Formats: sequence, C-alpha cells, structure tokens
Amino acid sequence: MITQRSLIPALAALLVSACASSSQAESAAPAEAVAEPAPVNLLTLTLSAKAAGASPRILLCRKGADLALGDPPAAATAAFEPSGLAPQDLLKRLIADGVQSDVCAIYLPNRPFGLEALIDGVSVANPADVGRLIAAPDLRLFSF
Repeated sequence: MITQRSLIPALAALLVSACASSSQAESAAPAEAVAEPAPVNLLTLTLSAKAAGASPRILLCRKGADLALGDPPAAATAAFEPSGLAPQDLLKRLIADGVQSDVCAIYLPNRPFGLEALIDGVSVANPADVGRLIAAPDLRLFSF
C-alpha cells in the first residue's frame, strides 16, 4: 500500500539530494492496454533525477496537493534553508523545467474549490494513466 505524508519537507530535501535514475527499459504492457507507451519512468520530485536522464513526474495527494494551490497554506510558502526557497517555489521550478505535475484525481472533488484554484502547470491525474505508470516494471516510486 502506498502512503502519502506531507510533501513539504520532502520537496526541499529532494532538490538538494541526488537520486538514482531508473532503468530506461520499455514497458511490457500489451498494446491493447496501453495505446502509447508512457515516457515516464520515475514518479518523484527531483531535478537531480531529471538531470541524470530520468523522466520525473509529480503526483501530489492529500496535504501534498495543497502545494499546487494558488492560495496555499502558509507552510507551502515558508522558505527552507539553505536554498531560501519555499516548497511551492520548488514545485514551480520543477514545472518550469518541464516536469509533469498533477494532483490526485480525488483531491479536488473533496474540496470547496475546483481546477481554477491550482497554479499554472498543474493538472488532475487520470487514475488509469497513474495505474499503468505504477504497474510499469521500470518505475521507481518514491512516496512521501
């Protein structure tokens, strides 16, 4: 079972730490299950992995998804040392670098706001796509 904890401290830590890149092996999913192989092979938050050649993808769930709000909680905008950047700043940097960023599909339906509340560059994850990604044999999943 995958559990999610607040991503705020993890965002800062992952940007300053190196992450091993994952295998570039093709997914063995049958053609009828996946129309086009997903180019994503790593589900995490890290520029280091991207720099090493991986294709990171961000999936923000529960309190971690609050980072994607245009009006986030104070913890999302409080700067961490030594970078001086806030967790939401780190998320925005990853988005600007082309990292796909989504909130869990159940995040918005359980809130008093909709898609308009999210910052630019953040979408709502498609459960079927995430399921195929998680099932891919070459995925390294980092959960916080």
